[in-house]
Order: sequence, then structure tokens, then C-alpha cells
Amino acid sequence: MAGYYRRNKPQKSQGRGVLQQVQTEGPYIEWVGKPEYYRHTLDIDGESYRYESDSTDLGVELGETVVFRFTENKDGKVIDRRSLGRWIDPASLM
Repeated sequence: MAGYYRRNKPQKSQGRGVLQQVQTEGPYIEWVGKPEYYRHTLDIDGESYRYESDSTDLGVELGETVVFRFTENKDGKVIDRRSLGRWIDPASLM
């Protein structure tokens, strides 16, 4: 395809660890028409991550093993929207 250039997006990493602490701030509204959102600071296995969601409920509890996709930028490590979830041990399914 002539004229088609692919942008160099930062590679997304995958993470897994135990959720140790959550701090929630908000709600924030950036402009009219955008729904309010909350900023969560998550401590997962001693690392700090930022996560934004439209609710104070993350769907995971402290002490659970979580999985997620994240990128690193100048503000730190940022978890992708809707990528945070519980890790299910495959051995527990049988």
C-alpha cells in the first residue's frame, strides 16, 4: 500500500502480581460532554501503576492476583483501560 505509514506505537507489556494497595482520586471531568472518571494508584508487587476508570469499583479485591496490560511513559506506568482483571489459576478449573 503506497502512502501507508505505520506509527511506531510503544510496545505494551503484560503484568501480573498481587494487588497490595489502592488509592482512588476523583471524580474528574476534563471537558463538557466527557463522562467523569476516577484515577486509581495501584501498588502491585511493590510497583506503582496508574489506572483510570469510570467507577470507583475496580472489580478486583486487595490480596488477589491481577493481570493487566500497561505502557511506560514519562508519568510512570499506566494500565490500559479495561485490561485489569483477576488471574484465574488453570489448575483450579478442574
